[in-house]
Amino acid sequence: QLRLVESGGGLVQSGGSLRLSCTASGFSLERYAVGWFRQAPGKAREGVSSITSSGSDIRITNAVKGRFTISRDKNTVYLNMNGLNPEDTGVYFCAAAVDWRPDYFGEIWEKLTYDYWGQGTQVTVSA
Repeated sequence: QLRLVESGGGLVQSGGSLRLSCTASGFSLERYAVGWFRQAPGKAREGVSSITSSGSDIRITNAVKGRFTISRDKNTVYLNMNGLNPEDTGVYFCAAAVDWRPDYFGEIWEKLTYDYWGQGTQVTVSA
């Protein structure tokens, strides 16, 4: 089955760090752009960060800019989270989309209909 597998979530104190991983199962992420999203209880899902298939275009939402970074290797996309605070608590999802137009992806990544979604991993930051 084609799916994304996430790992790295957990409970961390304010100021702590976590690294989330998103790995493709049944296909390769090499030709896919990837976005990270999160959803806090009672809130809408929001975009966190994205990266094109080549890694040439990276987007980071203002809420986490300077604290989170995104990177990728052959079949894994990472979200490195530093300086976590309780507002970062939520379920984090990764999503992959065939990167037909890398030059456009960075402009539409938050609203794009993705081809695959991960199951989500819980990130809880205590005060």
